Amino acid sequence: MKVAVAIDSLKGSLTSLEAGEAIRKGVLRAYPDAEVAVRPLADGGEGTVEALALGMGGRTEKITVTGPLGKPVECVYGIVDSTGTAIVEMSGAAGITLVPDEQRNPMHTTTYGVGQVIKDAIAKGCRRFIVGIGGSATNDGGVGMLQALGFGMLDGAGRQVALGAKGLKDLEQITDTDVIPALKECTFRVACDVTNPLCGPLGASAVYGPQKGADGDMVQEMDGWLSDYADLAARSFPKADKQHPGTGAAGGLGFAFLTFTNAVLESGIQIVLDETRLEEYVKDADIVVTGEGRLDSQTVMGKAPSGVADVAKKYGKPVIAFSGCVTEEARTCNAGGIDAYFPILREVVTLEEAMAHENAEKNMVDTAEQVFRLVKILRDNS
Repeated sequence: MKVAVAIDSLKGSLTSLEAGEAIRKGVLRAYPDAEVAVRPLADGGEGTVEALALGMGGRTEKITVTGPLGKPVECVYGIVDSTGTAIVEMSGAAGITLVPDEQRNPMHTTTYGVGQVIKDAIAKGCRRFIVGIGGSATNDGGVGMLQALGFGMLDGAGRQVALGAKGLKDLEQITDTDVIPALKECTFRVACDVTNPLCGPLGASAVYGPQKGADGDMVQEMDGWLSDYADLAARSFPKADKQHPGTGAAGGLGFAFLTFTNAVLESGIQIVLDETRLEEYVKDADIVVTGEGRLDSQTVMGKAPSGVADVAKKYGKPVIAFSGCVTEEARTCNAGGIDAYFPILREVVTLEEAMAHENAEKNMVDTAEQVFRLVKILRDNS
């Protein structure tokens, strides 16, 4: 029996690899001689750094950078020395969870810290980047990141504009004479699962601005500033295209990557599946196991378990999923390639008790054991 395990984290309980190891223990209780390959899984959002850094044989770095409010924050990113790859989550430096509710205001929040992380990774020898850009607190078009990398985002007097979206209103010139020279050698795979353009009714400001603290007037102002910024960029940077799908991601950070760096925007789960070489493990497996904290109707809409199921079905492999909980709408997972799914909760407990690490781990082990005992009986009698 060969089992390939790739399960997303159960946020607040188990990391991707912890959940995978728990499943491995359960499988081996039922099948002591089974070969169980545990691969990390994430979708480009929270948990991607840890999952990929460990899963790709890398390490993590912790540095202090300028946070979204201009105050120092500690940011963790991954480095895989063998391939010179850095794994970055923009939310670690400019995420909305770093901003208290009462202080959310995209006029002031900046992506400057994201640029500092990239700069640090370049100094440590990285030239290949995997960047998740979900969960941002910003709407500055990536200008802060670019300033940290050495771009001149200048006002009429030749000074760097202020951090935050408010700086865009004064932007009159963009220069690249002081950019880190090694940036030209860098490539960026940017995990982006939205298709919003930079501006307009479906743009960064209109769609995501309100959840970052913007009112109607602010949305209108920021949208105009971003449009002017894109037009200015297009005069000197031929890749600038404010209508390109995904340029509105992370408050315009998608636009900054596509315009000023050697970047591509890709599905987050596809990047993770590629980088962890999951397909190599799936094609030799008898059963594939995936899952996440909550299985529901959104699972099949491009989330990590759905990506695993797609790979498995390419090779005609059966797919089992485990999760902390399931909803009635999770039935759509069956049509989406997950043949059977199982919640791991085994008794009536409080949410806090269910999410406790020790309890979640035990429940995962025990549930996997029982499911694979059934698998063994069915296979032995077939």
